[in-house]
Amino acid sequence: MLVLPGQASLKVKMSKYLEFELLEQKPKTKVIGVISKRHGDMIGIIKWFPRWRQYALYPGNGTVFNAECLNDIQSYIRELR
Repeated sequence: MLVLPGQASLKVKMSKYLEFELLEQKPKTKVIGVISKRHGDMIGIIKWFPRWRQYALYPGNGTVFNAECLNDIQSYIRELR
């Protein structure tokens, strides 16, 4: 399932500052958008990193994360295992 611009995507989880949205459901993995709740901007993507055989954050250019946001992202990635 690929979510195109203008289509509703599935909200997967929210934290204090972030929303995690399912962008694409692949046969074995997912692609998750990391959205800033304050601005509504996509600040990164969580997807499978084949060489490490695990999910990883692909941060957007120029993004900066504090410890609380990184903890939320880490917790979400752990749930994907």
